[in-house]
Amino acid sequence: MGAPPAGTEPGAEVPAADGSRSGRPLLSLALAAMMEEVQAHSGAVYLLAADEPVLEMSVTAGLPRAFAAPWARVGLSAPIPVAEAARDRRLVWVGGEEDMARRYPRIAVVLPYAFALAALPVATPDTVYGAVYVTWPGAHPTVLSDRERESLTAACDRLAVRLERVARQNRPLRTEPDLLAAPPSGVAGTLGPVEAARMVGRLPYGLASLDLHGRVAFANGAAAELLGVHVDDLLGTQPWVSVPWLNDPMYEDRYRAALLSQHVTSFVALRPPGDWLSFRMYPSTTGLTTRISRARAVAEMVGAIPRADAAPAHRLVSISQVLSLAGALTEAVGVQDVVQLVADEVAPSVGSQAVVILGPRGGRLHMLGHRGYEDPRTVERFDGLPLAERTPGTHVLNTGVPAFFESREQLDRLYPDRHDTADGFAAWAYLPLIASGRPVGTCVLAYAEPHVFPADERAVLTSLGGLIAQALERALLYDAKNQLAHGLQAALLPRSLVPPPGIEAAARYLPAMHGMEIGGDFYDLVPTRPLAAAVIGDVQGHNVTAAGLMGQIRTGVRAFTSVGQAPEEVMCSTNRLLIDSGAELFASCLYLRLDPERGRAVMARAGHPPPLLRRPDGRVRVLDLAGGPLLGIDSEATYPTTEVSLAPGSVLALYTDGLVESPGVDIEDALVGLGELLSENGDQPLDRLADTLVRHSAAAQERVDDVAVLLLRAEADG
Repeated sequence: MGAPPAGTEPGAEVPAADGSRSGRPLLSLALAAMMEEVQAHSGAVYLLAADEPVLEMSVTAGLPRAFAAPWARVGLSAPIPVAEAARDRRLVWVGGEEDMARRYPRIAVVLPYAFALAALPVATPDTVYGAVYVTWPGAHPTVLSDRERESLTAACDRLAVRLERVARQNRPLRTEPDLLAAPPSGVAGTLGPVEAARMVGRLPYGLASLDLHGRVAFANGAAAELLGVHVDDLLGTQPWVSVPWLNDPMYEDRYRAALLSQHVTSFVALRPPGDWLSFRMYPSTTGLTTRISRARAVAEMVGAIPRADAAPAHRLVSISQVLSLAGALTEAVGVQDVVQLVADEVAPSVGSQAVVILGPRGGRLHMLGHRGYEDPRTVERFDGLPLAERTPGTHVLNTGVPAFFESREQLDRLYPDRHDTADGFAAWAYLPLIASGRPVGTCVLAYAEPHVFPADERAVLTSLGGLIAQALERALLYDAKNQLAHGLQAALLPRSLVPPPGIEAAARYLPAMHGMEIGGDFYDLVPTRPLAAAVIGDVQGHNVTAAGLMGQIRTGVRAFTSVGQAPEEVMCSTNRLLIDSGAELFASCLYLRLDPERGRAVMARAGHPPPLLRRPDGRVRVLDLAGGPLLGIDSEATYPTTEVSLAPGSVLALYTDGLVESPGVDIEDALVGLGELLSENGDQPLDRLADTLVRHSAAAQERVDDVAVLLLRAEADG
C-alpha cells in the first residue's frame, strides 16, 4: 500500500474506487470544492455525534472558527439552519440579514451582518451523517439559483456516499485542519516589490493589513504612530489586544462585519486623551486592508461612540456564545422547557453530556428535571435531600458560589461522605442559579471524561448560570400561575355530567394556547326533573376575569333552571344578571330543555354558533335557530325558542366558536367540514366522537381561542 502523495495534508483515509486508501482530507476537500463551485466565501461541515443527538463542527473554511463558536456543538433539535437541515433532511436557505432576523433571531443577535446562508443535510437514504452550511457576502441575490441548489445538493450527496463508505469499512475520520487563506508573510508578500513597500511607508495616513484571524501582517509607520504602538509590537497581534484603547468588543465586531458581509466597514475610536481616529476596512477573502486617519467633525458623534477608557469586556466569542444561549432560554415557558433547552442548547455548547436542575422547596432540594442519564434512578434518588446535608448541590445553592470538579477523585476528596452516584460521569460543574438576589436552584453539568475548567470557561459557565436562573425563575412563576389557572378552571367547570334517562352526554374543554390557559368558555348539564337542561356559552376573553364571570353565568343558569323558569326566561334572567354585574363583557349562550321521553328539545340562543344535529341515518344539518343578541348588551332583549325533534340515535353537537373559527378559514367551510366529520364518525361511542371532533379541527389545533364541545345523544329504544 503506497504512501500518500507528497504535499497532501493529513486527513481521513478515504477508500478509493479501486479499494486502496487515500490520505487526502475528505471533509475539507469536499467543502473547498463545494464552496468554489458556488462561489461561497465561508462554510463548515458538521458531523452527527455517534452516541448523542448533537452536531459537531468538524471543519470550517473561509473564515475563522471563532465566527461560529457559539454553534461548534449544537443539539439536533436546535432551531438553527444546520440542525434544521439535518433534522428535516432538506435544504435550508436564508436570503439575507432580514430573513435571518425573522427566522433565526438567535443567530441574528450574534451575527447581525449582511450575508446569505444555505444549509444542507449530508445523508444517504438510510442514514444522516451530518450537515453543511456555506455563506455568501451580502451582495448575493436573496434567492438561491437553481444551479447553486443543484450543485450544493449533488456535492452533499457525494460526501454522504464517501462517509458511508468510510463507516462501512469501520475507519474513523482523522482530525482535519480548517481551511483558511495562508497569512501574508511580511511586507514583500503583501505588497509586492520593495519600492511599493517604501511608497506605502511614506503615505501620510496609516495603512495596515489584517489576516482572517484579525492579526496584523503589515503596518506602515503612520499607522503605528497614530495607534501609539511600535510596529514590531503590532505585527502578529490583533489590534484590539495589542492597543489597549481598542479593547472594546465593538471594534472586533466591525472586523467581523467586514469579513462576513464583504462590505467596506468604518468606525471611529477615541485615542486618549482626546484624539479621534477613523478606521476604514476594505475586506477580501484573504483578509482586510485598514486605512487609519485622524477623524474630522466627530463632535456630534461622541454620544454614539463607546468610551475607549471603559472597563474591558469579555472577548466577543464569549459574548456571542452567551447572547446565543440567552436567546434560546427566552423561548422557555415552563420548568421542563428550561430543562430541555439547557440540555439541547447549553450542554452541547460547553461539551457537557448530561444536565440536572435542582430547586429548593420546604427545606429540601428537589429534582426539577434531568437529561442524559442512562439510568434516571442514579439522580432521582437524591430528590428530597435536606438543604442542611453537605452535598455539592446544597453547598452551591446555600453559598451562591459555583463549584467545578475536574475528576471523580477531586469530588470524592472534597465530599468524602457523599453518596456514591455511580452515574458514569467523570467531571461536573455545579452552577448556583441566583435570580433577583435569591437562589432558585442549582444546575449540574456532567462530563463523560475528566475535564479541566480554565478561568475563561468558568466565567462563561457562571454567566450562563445567571441566564438559566432568570429563565428558571420565570418558568417557576409561569408553572405556579398555570397550576392556579387550571385549578380555577376545574373548579368552575362541572366535574362530571349526569344526563337524564334516555340521554348520553360527553364534553371536552381546551384552553387557548396563549395567555394563562384559562378562559370563559363553559358548558353544563342540569339534571332537573322532569326535564333536564343543557347549556354551552362563551364569555368574551380568556383570562381570569372571563373565567370568574363564566362561573357566575353558569351558577345563574343552574339557579334559574332549578326554580322552573322556561328556556326563554332563563336566557332573559341570565342576560340581566350579566348586565347587573357591571363587568362590561359580553357572552354568547345556547340553552336547551331536554325532553327525551317525547324526543324533543326546546332551544334558546343568544348570539351563539348554531348547533349541529346528526340524524340516525347519518345526515347532518345546521340548526339555524331563531335567537337574540349576545348576553350583556340589551337588558330588554328577548330570546325566542325553537323546538327540535330528537329521534332515538340522534346526536346534538353544541360547541363554542373556538372549534370552527381560525384565521384564513371561512366559517361556512369550517361548518361543512365539522358536519362531514360528525356524519362519518357519529356512530362512535360519544367520548371517542368528542375526541375525534377536537382532534381533527384545524381551529382547535391552533387554539387562538378556548374550545368547548358538548355532545348529546338520544339513546335508541331498548
